[in-house]
Amino acid sequence: MTNKATFGAGCFWAVEAAFRTCKGVISTSVGYMGGHFEHPSYLDVLSRITGHAEVCQVEYDPAVVSYETLLDLFWSIHDPTSLNRQGADRGEQYRSVIFYHTPAQEQIARQSKEQLERSRKYDRAIVTQIQPASTYWLAEEYHQQYLEKKFTTNHCSK
Repeated sequence: MTNKATFGAGCFWAVEAAFRTCKGVISTSVGYMGGHFEHPSYLDVLSRITGHAEVCQVEYDPAVVSYETLLDLFWSIHDPTSLNRQGADRGEQYRSVIFYHTPAQEQIARQSKEQLERSRKYDRAIVTQIQPASTYWLAEEYHQQYLEKKFTTNHCSK
């Protein structure tokens, strides 16, 4: 049996690359969630008219990796205090968000966020949203495993 988890933490290429390295993750894909626009394309989301976040959806084996471990990875790969921005990427599509698929995931996510806030690791407030999962729109094929494709291609000429 596998479970799903969905995270937004800036540009989905890097988020997906991080989760693909995690033992127990069976598959990943990137797409859009949390907006109000049917069948959004990358350009729609980029134009900031859809309300969607760029997300990575993770299918994982809970017997191998816990949701808590996935959350720990999520917190470690981005700045959860940065509103609608990660690095040079700006806009609501780059917001920090956890989309939960079950009540248990919601509870664990909220506890994890509270723990991080209590740790005082950050000087600023954590702005990560925790929302119920909504329709997941798969991003275009060229976005799937983008960094893997880009950096494993042999660019040397013979």
